[in-house]
Amino acid sequence: MASIVTEIIWLRWLLSELGAPQFGPTSLYCDNQAALHIATNPVFHERTKHVEMDCYFIREHVQSHDISPRKIATAEQPADLFTKGLGVDHFHHLLSKLGMFDLHASA
Repeated sequence: MASIVTEIIWLRWLLSELGAPQFGPTSLYCDNQAALHIATNPVFHERTKHVEMDCYFIREHVQSHDISPRKIATAEQPADLFTKGLGVDHFHHLLSKLGMFDLHASA
């Protein structure tokens, strides 16, 4: 999440420089409930010490309303197209969420 928050902040800055500022927080969809809880909960636990700096960074941008972390079901996560081997049906389902279609499919 920390690396994508960095990208979101950069894109928001770029859009602002190009004259298209973003109003309101950017939605950040995550299928990991524990990561969402850690990012929004100010209480640290012993098991999260190794990610403490990333948590502070993410939480800072959540509190400043730059990002808004949101839960998405694992089966609906479009990022899986690029990171996992998927079955044909699941692949086509996620591909349709991106608005893509097969040019070579018979009409």
